[in-house]
Amino acid sequence: MSEIALDIVNVSMQYRITTEKIDSLKHFFIKKLKKQLQYENFLALDDVSFKVNKGEILGIIGMNGAGKSTLLKLIAGVQKPTSGTIKRNGTIAPLLELGAGFNGDLSGAENIYLNGLLLGYSKKFIKEKYEEIIEFSEIGKFIHTPLKNYSSGMKSRLGFSIATLVKPDILIVDEVLSVGDIKFREKSEQKIRSLMSDGTTVLFVSHNFKQVESLCDKAVWLDHGKVRDIDKATNIINKFKDLK
Repeated sequence: MSEIALDIVNVSMQYRITTEKIDSLKHFFIKKLKKQLQYENFLALDDVSFKVNKGEILGIIGMNGAGKSTLLKLIAGVQKPTSGTIKRNGTIAPLLELGAGFNGDLSGAENIYLNGLLLGYSKKFIKEKYEEIIEFSEIGKFIHTPLKNYSSGMKSRLGFSIATLVKPDILIVDEVLSVGDIKFREKSEQKIRSLMSDGTTVLFVSHNFKQVESLCDKAVWLDHGKVRDIDKATNIINKFKDLK
């Protein structure tokens, strides 16, 4: 019997959002103090349940707003669900918002240490891997340039290079294989594949169906916050294309 890496049981996520446009923080606080703000509840995820076996590569597809990113954040522990439970078996590395902990005023080199420490790496480990990070990210001579002068692609490449240094038990990948040029995307995909071959469980979100079919064993189809179907990746993608 396969070991369960992730067990998601009856998970729902509800947000409280304002029903009117707020132009500024000042406008928001004035309305709040006067108790003039009106809210409505938005159900981003609705009673989602599925299991992922250890070493399985699961694709997650759906239209924009289907709840994919919300689900990944809940699994990563960035947010807590309104209801339901998520059981995780092992360490998780979420490749969600690459370089989210970066500081624009610091150089790329300084951000390697900053981001690495935030991810739980020791200073000694980061120092040992420093050159490897720079080489993989292809930042080159710009490594000592302030990050605020980097393009979004450069930031993502550096973030990816830091985040994939260690082998996690569960890897969460959200569109990160779209960063950089074709050469870097191929290198990123190869890196992900090497982690997969070592038995890492992977949750993979992408609008690139060829990547999903190529990388994933199964896929979950999210539709308006609900699990519409779960099956072999090719079957799910064909059903999704037929509907569109």
